[in-house]
Amino acid sequence: MNSSICRTALYMPAVNTRALAKGPGLSADAIVIDLEDSVAAEAKPQARQNAIDALMHNDYGYRLRVLRLNNVSSEWFEADFALLRQVKPDAVLLPKVESAQTIQHVQALLDQVDQSGQVKIWAMLETLQAVVNAASIAQSSEQCHRFETVCIGNNDLAREADMRVTSDRSLLIPWLMTLLAAAKAYHLTILDGVYNDFADLDGFSVECAQGASMGMSGKTLIHPSQIDIANQAYSPTADDINQAQKVVDAFANAADPEVGVLQIDGRMVERLHLDMAYKTLNIAARIKGRS
Repeated sequence: MNSSICRTALYMPAVNTRALAKGPGLSADAIVIDLEDSVAAEAKPQARQNAIDALMHNDYGYRLRVLRLNNVSSEWFEADFALLRQVKPDAVLLPKVESAQTIQHVQALLDQVDQSGQVKIWAMLETLQAVVNAASIAQSSEQCHRFETVCIGNNDLAREADMRVTSDRSLLIPWLMTLLAAAKAYHLTILDGVYNDFADLDGFSVECAQGASMGMSGKTLIHPSQIDIANQAYSPTADDINQAQKVVDAFANAADPEVGVLQIDGRMVERLHLDMAYKTLNIAARIKGRS
């Protein structure tokens, strides 16, 4: 089970050295150094060298260092994976994962180069086949201990389905919820897809609120201007924290230590709410510890 907090994961093209240099100073929870979609074929060798330099020489502090590789079936995967003999990111992000076999295959490869188990697996679910196989992909985490995080590729999903995506994502939501249910059933972190119009911060804020309400763990980003909004949307509010503390205190001070239900401020609160309260306080404490 993934114990890391990841509300925000910012994609950075590995060809953009100026952007890579800024990564350690940004307030995203994860920096994703991208060797895939944002890098043209002829630029991939230089991108790999830039990724090595960034991962070896930058101090990212609490930020997760994630390396997005090219597809396992691509001509570039072998050279991308070879980087892991030199550098050990916190995770590798695999694009276009469509089956549990891909997770199992990469787990076996990682076991050969990283006996410590440090390098985790993140999976991009961005095809129709991934939606169909979401449950089996997520279930592979029971055997593949490195598999911790699912990232939604909403743009590719919509493109593959010839879907017209509206501002409320109403047509896409059934698929998003399918991916979310699979991830949550197997205790995986799940990050909502990117919002393309990074100049539209109001629209981005609405989509963050929607994703948080759906139960997403956080959001993938394409621009630093999106970080603060997403961090706030996926963090407990002051009221959330106060209410959680009230629930914890009420059960701690109950006359019967085994009581299953209490009345707090005119509402019935069960032990499942106590578990939720502990989770809220734990997340808030870890976020506070980073500031």
